[in-house]
Amino acid sequence: MLEVHDVRFVGSTSDPDWHPDPPRPEIAFVGRSNVGKSSLLNTLCRRKKLAHTSKTPGKTRTLNYFDVDGTCYFVDLPGYGYAKRPMAERERWGPMMEAYLSGNARLAGVVSLIDSRHPPTRLDQRMVEYLASQEIPTLVVLTKADKVGRGQRADRLGRMTERLGVDPDQMVWFSSLSGEGRDEIFTAISHLVESEAA
Repeated sequence: MLEVHDVRFVGSTSDPDWHPDPPRPEIAFVGRSNVGKSSLLNTLCRRKKLAHTSKTPGKTRTLNYFDVDGTCYFVDLPGYGYAKRPMAERERWGPMMEAYLSGNARLAGVVSLIDSRHPPTRLDQRMVEYLASQEIPTLVVLTKADKVGRGQRADRLGRMTERLGVDPDQMVWFSSLSGEGRDEIFTAISHLVESEAA
């Protein structure tokens, strides 16, 4: 079982072919800008400022690598769907992310974050469909779960699974405020890392 005792930032790159040494399984985190990727990373690693959180969408512009206990790397990918970044910059992100996701032998799985308060966007759907087409193991994390009442969740989950074509077992509710879902997500990631390392 993966544990977190020591986590450190390794480096940032815009080159999808660059990977830290030594080789280890990689878990990538993807989602729309401001969906809560940094908050999830901080919660998973029990650090307040491991990944920078910002109220301004589009802050992550590179592939950011974090070494987790010398066992695997967490990779924070740029958020998609933020229109206020320059067009040339946004056009670079797409190919960079696609090249990283499609041609990466170290990739053990992807954590795809979706804001649970709203229906999945077309970009969310395209990302999940793309990951499925590449046969990349994917865990869908429904962020900001504290904003969705318990009585609404069954209906919301049904709509999410229908739109995304994902089994409910591949989805986890998460709140960075309460920590809900942290253990389930970490367990799922541990299984992905162990499967890749086997």
